[in-house]
Amino acid sequence: MAKAGDSFEHPVTGERIIFRKTAKDTAGELLQADIMMKPHGFVAAEHIHPLQEERFEVLAGKVKFRVNGVERELHTGETAIIPPQTSHVWWNDSDQEARVLVEVRPALRFEEFFETFFGLAQTGKVNKKTGLPNPLVLALMMREFKQEIYLAKPSVPVQSVLFGVLGAIGRLCGYQGRYTYPR
Repeated sequence: MAKAGDSFEHPVTGERIIFRKTAKDTAGELLQADIMMKPHGFVAAEHIHPLQEERFEVLAGKVKFRVNGVERELHTGETAIIPPQTSHVWWNDSDQEARVLVEVRPALRFEEFFETFFGLAQTGKVNKKTGLPNPLVLALMMREFKQEIYLAKPSVPVQSVLFGVLGAIGRLCGYQGRYTYPR
């Protein structure tokens, strides 16, 4: 379980997260973290948080966001607030590292999602281009963290059926939906 001060890195996407406050620190109200994104780094997939609001404040550099299909660029000092049920993705297309303060309310189990996702990346168990784990592991993750996150596409009913089938196969193959970050 992540705690304040812990740092996780995703070598494929170029993200490094440093937790400021976790669910445990805030009685589940808030997850607060700095995310450093290397030049040309990216979030692995456009996604939706069904129950959580996500607030981004650019502390250094600039990043691009796509929110419900609309792109915009944020510079140092600017913020974006993503309401629940809103499709979004962000990336750094500049030649300088970006630093973004991210706040997620309520925290739910989002730091566990980060630990799983970044842990898989640290152990080389993600696609070297997309940064995503194999479809069987992804299906199990999406089922494990369905209150925190789902993909923007395909539709949720399709994901539910697809990830149900793939998740069952994944479980038979010995995969799981939750992993720890190597320390």
